[in-house]
Amino acid sequence: MCGIAGIVDQRADARVDEATIHTMCQAIVHRGPDDEGIFVKGCSGLGMRRLSVIDLSGGHQPVFNEDRTVWVVFNGEIYNFPQLRRKLEGHGHRFYTNSDTEVIVHLYEDHGADCVQKLRGMFAFALYDETRRRLLIARDRLGKKPVHYALVNKRLLFGSEIKAILAVAPELAEVNPDALLQYFYFGYIPDPVTAFARIQKLPPGCLLEFENGDLEIRKYWDLPQYGTHSPATEEECLQQVEHRLEEAVRIRLIADVPLGAMLSGGTDSSTVVALMARNSSAPVKTFAIGFRQADFNEAPFARMVAEKFGTDHRELILEPNVIETVETLTQSLEEPFGDSSMLPTYYISCLARKHVTVALSGDGGDEAFAGYERYRIHLQEQSYGWIPPWAGRWYREQVHSRIPRDVPGRSLAYSISLPWQDRYTEGVSFQPFQRQLELLSDDFVGQSEPLKMFRAFLDNAPATDPLSRVLYLDSKTYLPGDILTKVDRMSMLTSLEVRVPMLDHIFLEWVTGLAPKWKMKGRNQKYILKKLAERVGVPREVLYRRKQGFALPLVHWTRHELKDLILTVMLEPRTLQRGYFNPQGVRRLLDEHFTERRDHSGRIWRLLMFELWHRNFLEAFQASTLQMPEQVLSVQERSE
Repeated sequence: MCGIAGIVDQRADARVDEATIHTMCQAIVHRGPDDEGIFVKGCSGLGMRRLSVIDLSGGHQPVFNEDRTVWVVFNGEIYNFPQLRRKLEGHGHRFYTNSDTEVIVHLYEDHGADCVQKLRGMFAFALYDETRRRLLIARDRLGKKPVHYALVNKRLLFGSEIKAILAVAPELAEVNPDALLQYFYFGYIPDPVTAFARIQKLPPGCLLEFENGDLEIRKYWDLPQYGTHSPATEEECLQQVEHRLEEAVRIRLIADVPLGAMLSGGTDSSTVVALMARNSSAPVKTFAIGFRQADFNEAPFARMVAEKFGTDHRELILEPNVIETVETLTQSLEEPFGDSSMLPTYYISCLARKHVTVALSGDGGDEAFAGYERYRIHLQEQSYGWIPPWAGRWYREQVHSRIPRDVPGRSLAYSISLPWQDRYTEGVSFQPFQRQLELLSDDFVGQSEPLKMFRAFLDNAPATDPLSRVLYLDSKTYLPGDILTKVDRMSMLTSLEVRVPMLDHIFLEWVTGLAPKWKMKGRNQKYILKKLAERVGVPREVLYRRKQGFALPLVHWTRHELKDLILTVMLEPRTLQRGYFNPQGVRRLLDEHFTERRDHSGRIWRLLMFELWHRNFLEAFQASTLQMPEQVLSVQERSE
């Protein structure tokens, strides 16, 4: 696992120097503490920070081809590299390392940009073809590994994290109001935009090609058609799921460093651990965290799984300094991020990194097998389809605003009046609370339509049934924008590599085509996955209980440990005068929460994370540019 960065400048007589690439790499040193590699020639420069996992002594990057005309920097793991290497050697290619990275340059020589189709794994890579003066950047199919870019006057900058770009181009720290509004709506900023107007994310499953000053982005992969096949019997279905998921787990056990698993005590991670134990000669190292508050403590379930499969188990019952952790994380997050489960993800990454360099997780199971409760609620709400569209519009336009804000059921009535697509997209957004509490200022909300992209995913989903359409939407938005971003950023802060077998693209393509009845049967969610978990020995007490996710005692923290910070930060004049918030709405939100009339902990957390990001990252970065090294400033002056 690594961090990559670089510049290709295709203006006349342009030059890139090594010091600039080094500065970019230093901004992401946490992603790769073991090594730094830089290639600079003429108008191009590639850099990387390495976390050594495979070929510890010989895998130094950038990696090149036989005549040193193709160079690559790579972040991730290619699980089928041994098979690819044998084929490439059979075609006459000569390898000088044992790393998975080197297969990319030789595949490119044979297949050009389509080399990405051959790769099975998680990756973001940048490849420079010196002969063609061409840069190729690719991101894996599901978006497990990030890559950002900015094109300014035929000068393309890229990096695993935005901070690598800002380190040498601080003038690009111009905020994007539409993206910030999307943050408030969803708690994250969906691809392809970022918090900064001139910096973009390369979407999952896409290629970027930069040649002769022209940039082209094209999609090379998408999820296949949903619901195209249904095994004849449950036994046949179980055999297929077991065989395919076990293979996805097994190929992720390749490493030259200590390897373990994050064990939450839920269905997904428990199933992964069960299959790891089956394919490991030594006890699997497992890691779990818990909280003193019993309602949020899943550690006993994780312990139950660990005992069942004889793992080398470590757990940590947290009594964290929440304020200190929040301050630390918002200093490192280059975009506002509102998923509070980033805290337990960070804590378990810290615990695991003390003992291993690589950990498997169960992420992706909810989006693949319909695990979120909102899917069941959404299907139940299909019963409201009898309401004529004209009646719904009449209620929204003529009636809703006249109902007093505190009348019970007011928000539900509005939701029921919507078409099902809008009902689901609203349900995963901030929109109902903005309509009720008016937390954001009118000027900030303006004429933006944050939900437009979500509706487009629903409308264009390769599916006909409602469940599959929302699974597709979440796989294109919530999964890469929230879940995988959280795992990548929190694990990389601790220099831990996390592998996700549930999101193996070959396994996922098969699951996607599986008929919906195998994912949700009546009220039983993750139906076939839970049957598989039983089959491989996961205790029933773990499988058939209330779903918690990676939960934490947020309502307790916001009303106790974080209360003074919340009131101080959220009610300060500089917070309320930025133009994002409606002061009256914010005060009403805080009053309802702290008088315990309503639990607004999630919404308060989202607002607090935004303001702390604004202070701890954005303002701190802007202040630091006044003290930038003279060498970096001179590079900027030459580029302008």
